[in-house]
Amino acid sequence: MVLLIDTNIIIDVLEKRSEHFDHSKRIFELCEIKRVEGHLSTLSIANLIYVLRKELTPELTEKVILLLNRIFTVDDLKASDMIAASKMQARDYEDAIQEATAKRIKADYIITRNQKDFSGCRVPAITPKRLLEMLENN
Repeated sequence: MVLLIDTNIIIDVLEKRSEHFDHSKRIFELCEIKRVEGHLSTLSIANLIYVLRKELTPELTEKVILLLNRIFTVDDLKASDMIAASKMQARDYEDAIQEATAKRIKADYIITRNQKDFSGCRVPAITPKRLLEMLENN
């Protein structure tokens, strides 16, 4: 199963956001042991570093990036993704880029807490909790 992991899931784990941490951390673990194929867009890493910039030293930034590269396949942002996203006329261009990336890598799901941001998306967007339920039932 191929998953594109949205930025909010990464932040949930790194910031240990209490109400979301457990499910998001479990997604990390499944990707790390390769039970599922987890992907990140380079856009997510750039956004993550920007959001956490006040909390991360250069050394910690490097550690975070290396950790993410070890757990996930990091997919380069392509010009074709940006063009495809612009044609979607979505409310949020960053989400449209995530969708375009998910389609390009043939993801089965986008894993996000913000499903409404991906309404109408051709790649289904589901929460970490929902994915874990699906895996338990199989």
